[in-house]
Amino acid sequence: MTAEASAEVLERTAGRNGELVLRRSGEHHEIVANGVFLMDTRGGASERLLVTAAAGRMPPPGRMLIGGLGVGFSLAAALTTAAVTAVEVVEFEPAVIRWNRGPLAARHGDALADPRVTVHEADVADRLAEAAPASFDAVCLDTDNGPDWLVSPANARLYTDTGLGAAARALSPAGVLAIWCAAPAPALAARLRALFREVETLVVPVERGEPDVVVLAARQR
Repeated sequence: MTAEASAEVLERTAGRNGELVLRRSGEHHEIVANGVFLMDTRGGASERLLVTAAAGRMPPPGRMLIGGLGVGFSLAAALTTAAVTAVEVVEFEPAVIRWNRGPLAARHGDALADPRVTVHEADVADRLAEAAPASFDAVCLDTDNGPDWLVSPANARLYTDTGLGAAARALSPAGVLAIWCAAPAPALAARLRALFREVETLVVPVERGEPDVVVLAARQR
């Protein structure tokens, strides 16, 4: 029997971009979108690095926006970082928020209940477009798989010049933009160099396949 066949379906629901499934496989939870594996509670090193690397480069005390709640790895890491005093989480799928308040809460110490956290059910591209200038000291995007291999084609706009420009405007002058990618993204780094003086790529090896990547951008032009 395969791991997928042995996984227990805890909930199957209609999401805003199609079907979402929460499964339990052994001691871990998995989220599947439209039949495609999206994320699980195994590992999480690169998702944690996304926020800790940004927090280490932003001016403290800092206001952080996290685009994409996932299984809570990034949020939990942000709350353990002294430089971060307030976190706004933007998540498009209501079921993901609900699962993180329910079955997934034990995975991250019920991070959504922390008084430093606010949650917006919204598209992060829209949230950044409407944000006042200099609203955040760090913007950390863990949205879909990065600009490539998108599960939801609608997320492509976040990684265009317009979407990245909105993220840059939402940052304070010394703020940091961090983007999680499921594979190296040289085209994304090139677009960021048009907006920022410093662009760095951090590579996180994984057990199988291409490494995860965190792209950091700072010092706006």
